[in-house]
Amino acid sequence: MYVAVDDTDSVSGNCTTFLATEIISEFRDELDLIGYPRLVRLNPATPWKTRGNGSLVMRFGKGIGKKVCIGNVDDRDIFCFERMGTFEPDENTVISRIVPLIEKNSEPDANPGLVVSRKRPSQSMYWRGVRTILDKKAAEDEIERIGAFKYEIGNGRGIIGAACGMAWRPRDSTLELLTYRPTGRWGTERIFEPLSIRDMDTALPSTFNSWEERTQKVTMIPSTPCPIMYGLRGDSLRDLIKGKDIIRTEPIGRWMIFLTNQGTDDHIMNNPKQLIPNQSYYVEGRVVAGEHVTGGHVFTEITTKYGSITVGAYEPSKEFRYLFDNLSEGDTIGVMGELREEPRTLNAEKVKVIDVADAYEKISNPVCPGCGRTMESVGRDKGYRCRRCHTSSPEPRLLRSVRWVREGWYEPPAAARRHLSKPLKRMGLEQPVDFVNRRI
Repeated sequence: MYVAVDDTDSVSGNCTTFLATEIISEFRDELDLIGYPRLVRLNPATPWKTRGNGSLVMRFGKGIGKKVCIGNVDDRDIFCFERMGTFEPDENTVISRIVPLIEKNSEPDANPGLVVSRKRPSQSMYWRGVRTILDKKAAEDEIERIGAFKYEIGNGRGIIGAACGMAWRPRDSTLELLTYRPTGRWGTERIFEPLSIRDMDTALPSTFNSWEERTQKVTMIPSTPCPIMYGLRGDSLRDLIKGKDIIRTEPIGRWMIFLTNQGTDDHIMNNPKQLIPNQSYYVEGRVVAGEHVTGGHVFTEITTKYGSITVGAYEPSKEFRYLFDNLSEGDTIGVMGELREEPRTLNAEKVKVIDVADAYEKISNPVCPGCGRTMESVGRDKGYRCRRCHTSSPEPRLLRSVRWVREGWYEPPAAARRHLSKPLKRMGLEQPVDFVNRRI
């Protein structure tokens, strides 16, 4: 039996992943968890999202095969099984026990949705949900098609995310170990030892987005009043467990490991027929011009097969903006990012420098080949002329500039990356050393 929930939190608190631990705990003495619980991030450009736009999916039944410990709630270990047996739980019993948990663990301004089904929605629902703005009717039609049950509160928008999350069949995936604070500490200042996170990051290279070495900054601990103490992301179950033992924080109330689509770039579309706002794309183009504006934001114009596009790199991306400051007219770049509707900008998440154009700087007026005197300017954009010999030259003396920008991929620091953005380390890449050295 598949169970999916979404939209129980708000910007002021709570977390749908915490509700997932409550649901798993509710059934642990009677039903087995089949596979990891799943945290499925959907379109990050959705205007009405709360924080990470993530839905939660679980499967319950009687498990067979390998049994793995993936969490602990109330001092009791939580296990999952690799395969499902023939037993399916009663749908009405599952629903009747989950609905009170949703009502208890939802924020007043949230719009929760629950989908319970023996059959998963079409995989296309996931790709539409992670890349486009999907309307509620599309989700309702698919829920009806597969004979699933739905429950909603408020406007019920959460059933969209629940249906799309349940439809995910991973092409690429990562893991996240989430730890939760005891309820008495929710909303208070988090206590942790930053250097223990640095030590973990150094010892376990399969983890990512936890620590920014250059600024010595922790990037895995939220600043919101939600129940989460930290989220440790990586590609290895064993390393996540090791990491939990290395990181030193205030006492943890519970923890759980989720299979996720974070760090996969699933939201990025390549070669679309047209660019539609509130969706994310990879677009290549040639640099035309750029400017720094009040607030520290950088905007760069590029020409593409879709016409002229403004690429934005914003102040929170810190030294990532240095790349745009040092691009020159004629450079060719590829940009991954969200197309904002107003103002219409492609907000850069990663950039590939494809080709670096030669750039020149004027060192002097040209020298007359006849008499060796320096020519004088005839006027703006009219060239130069020797007063004595009347010879002329259209260009000044130029020196080829040294460009520190190099071909390769560039990304923001860990704190400024989106949940879905694939870190370069997961792509087996590093930023060009010139950029790394120059930004210090």
